[in-house]
Amino acid sequence: MITKWSKYFLPTLREDPKDAEAISHKLMMRAGLIRRVGSGAYAYLPFGLRALQCVCAIIREEMNNAGAQELLMPALTPVELWKTTGRYEIMQDILIRFKDRTGKEVVLGPTHEEVVTDIAKEARSHKQLPIILYQIQTKFRDEPRPRFGIIRSKEFLMKDAYSFDVSWEDLGRSYDAMYQAYKRIFARSGLKALACDADSGAMGGDVSHEFMAASDFGEDRIAHCASCGYAANLEAAKCPPAPAIPGEALQPLQEVATPGQHTVEQVSQFLKVSPTKIIKTLIYEAASDVVAVLVRGDHDVNEAKLARLLKSKTLKLASAATIERVTGAPVGFAGPVGLKGVALIADQTLAHLANAVAGANRAEAHMVNVNLSRDAKVDTVADVRFATEDDACPKCGAKMALIKTIEIGHVFKLGTRYSQALGAVFQDASGQSQPMIMGCYGIGVNRVLAAAIEQCHDEQGIVWPAALAPFSVVVTVMEAVNETMLAKATELAQRLDKAGFSVLLDDRQQSPGSKLKDADLIGIPVQVVVGKAWQQAEQLEIRSRATKEKMLVAVEAVEDTVRKLLDTSSTLV
Repeated sequence: MITKWSKYFLPTLREDPKDAEAISHKLMMRAGLIRRVGSGAYAYLPFGLRALQCVCAIIREEMNNAGAQELLMPALTPVELWKTTGRYEIMQDILIRFKDRTGKEVVLGPTHEEVVTDIAKEARSHKQLPIILYQIQTKFRDEPRPRFGIIRSKEFLMKDAYSFDVSWEDLGRSYDAMYQAYKRIFARSGLKALACDADSGAMGGDVSHEFMAASDFGEDRIAHCASCGYAANLEAAKCPPAPAIPGEALQPLQEVATPGQHTVEQVSQFLKVSPTKIIKTLIYEAASDVVAVLVRGDHDVNEAKLARLLKSKTLKLASAATIERVTGAPVGFAGPVGLKGVALIADQTLAHLANAVAGANRAEAHMVNVNLSRDAKVDTVADVRFATEDDACPKCGAKMALIKTIEIGHVFKLGTRYSQALGAVFQDASGQSQPMIMGCYGIGVNRVLAAAIEQCHDEQGIVWPAALAPFSVVVTVMEAVNETMLAKATELAQRLDKAGFSVLLDDRQQSPGSKLKDADLIGIPVQVVVGKAWQQAEQLEIRSRATKEKMLVAVEAVEDTVRKLLDTSSTLV
């Protein structure tokens, strides 16, 4: 059935919204896909919903083909489940909670590991496993700073899947099935996505990969090596140890006054030393312990790596009061020399750093010529920093690049964290009770759309990958008041519809220029124009949105031409 634009609710905007920063946010507003309802909450208008449904259709097909079974779980989740797994405290900052009329606390699900694990307890025998369950459902997170339109919002659509296996070997097979399905989903969606090593964070588990789409407005950054293909989220990217620098004799340790100089930049300028010669000391609270973490002045502590090293679920920078209690000095003057009562963790970059500068654990003072092997008792040397563009690839040694990206998918090997906590057990072949081995696999459905627009657009508007386009073809009547021309365009639209194409007929009584601009803005892959060429020689002008190629064809060749252009559009991204 053809859709007539004159009757279709597709409000377009000529100017970018003032509050929009990301390209996808601007174009989704201008092209009539979404409208902001409140902070972090967007309505999908008919055009946007069609695009969203295209993503969902691809996901469903690939998930079903991979052996997953679809279900639907409620957004309202019992708080007891969250408390049982310990995530009520870990995720409390983003949980949206309320009390119902009986006073019972309820959580609006930001994800569904707890609920699906409780449901999976129905499978009691190893003969009923493996199982992979998935849903496409709205999630809720109390994001402190919603931004970039639907890239970071409080309410969003997620495809979340969960696997339940009898062994780690079987989990490996389920994980690979989902991993490969994700690669196909993103490829079919026209996205250039990188599979990256990742940190599991609050989800738990030992192995995880993120699927990242490059974007200038992405909130994540990855380290990527073009030579060997290594890719990792910065939280997981491995940093090589610094090579030894021969020939620098150790100088005597000395304390110097540094009044008012408490940042790396200030100390560097005051003492006329490079930040690479400064040891930055940060005090962290991890569970019940306080630790001192040492990194080079031009590096930053990677808290995800630090938390993994300490095996701590909670980690935060110490308060000013705690820092002064531990070091004896105010913030900005902590250092490793003479520091007692706390474990010292040094990044491996510092292993060969000679004659460095560090805080003196005394107000308004620093130590110079600090050599850790001589002047401090380091308890642990490890990789606890973020990678930089100066680092070599840990896999092949070539130069890496740091790329801004949007996370569009994430897969985890969870193990038994949730099954043990919630009693999801099965009887093995010998009759023994064992916890199910779990994996989980998420796709941000909304983000797939945003990432596609970030990667596929030009100055005129969206350039839809064919698989995500709300319509395949837009038939534009240049003079809708001309009844003969309108009748021919309607006949043509019906013909294309019968050939299996989804068609939008632009029958609006507007100027030809505004119609063509709108067609470019909304980005439908193929534009068929019924205008002067039809009046003069009964030919149709066909345009490819992706290549801007224009051609004149007879009516008899329309279907084949449209099909070829759509096939070309699918291979361009």
